[in-house]
Amino acid sequence: MDKTDIVRTAHAVADAARGAVLPFFRSADLTAENKLPEGRFDPVTEGDRATERAMREVLGRLRPQDGILGEEYGAVEGTSGLTWVLDPIDGTRAFMSGSPTWGVLIAVSDASGPIYGIIDQPYIGERFEGGWGAARMVGPMGTRDLRVLGARSLSEAIVFTTFPELGSPAEAAGFADVASHAKLTRYGLDCYAYSLVAAGHVDLVIEAGLAPYDIQAPIAVIEAAGGIVTNWQGGPAHHGGRVIAAAGHAQHEAALEILSQVV
Repeated sequence: MDKTDIVRTAHAVADAARGAVLPFFRSADLTAENKLPEGRFDPVTEGDRATERAMREVLGRLRPQDGILGEEYGAVEGTSGLTWVLDPIDGTRAFMSGSPTWGVLIAVSDASGPIYGIIDQPYIGERFEGGWGAARMVGPMGTRDLRVLGARSLSEAIVFTTFPELGSPAEAAGFADVASHAKLTRYGLDCYAYSLVAAGHVDLVIEAGLAPYDIQAPIAVIEAAGGIVTNWQGGPAHHGGRVIAAAGHAQHEAALEILSQVV
């Protein structure tokens, strides 16, 4: 495995995504379609589609031997044993609302899960990356290494989730139980909340109903920064579903004690 080439390619994909997505952000002409039946809302925009096309074009040129799994255009099998897992706009609801808390997610995975990932916020110019035990961010304030907060009690924890509803009523109740013991609970941010775990600002992100492309890049970045990402039973989370991302073992174990009981 040529790690240097993987990292170089990942940044080329992220750069292409920035160029494709920014013309759509806060555009007066932006419209959103609903991917779900009446009564439910899961938006997709031409910005999502155009960005994933740009990402796939780069991979087709630079890493044609690798597979691709993307939110908008599905899976393409590769021959190398590596798969690029892409979410062109994680947080389309934020994107269509003009809020700069969405992100572009890029992960490289083998059979065991993600080995390297990027969380990129094109509008504010922050890029978080992690893999092989090293994590860093580049942004308007320069470059710095990423490191999670480390172990803290749940009573001192800052906890995030994207939606107050959090999936099923049972899942929402489980999150509410965790939140009732925490110091501060906040909502929103989509993938950007995972960046804040890696950067040492947030203790826990708890979500349900995720797809692989929602979580594989955050797993790579957070684990490289010293954090923990599992499902609600303490197992691997790279297939999506119910996820706990934690800045330390104490927070993770406290959340897991509650959430593992959710049916």
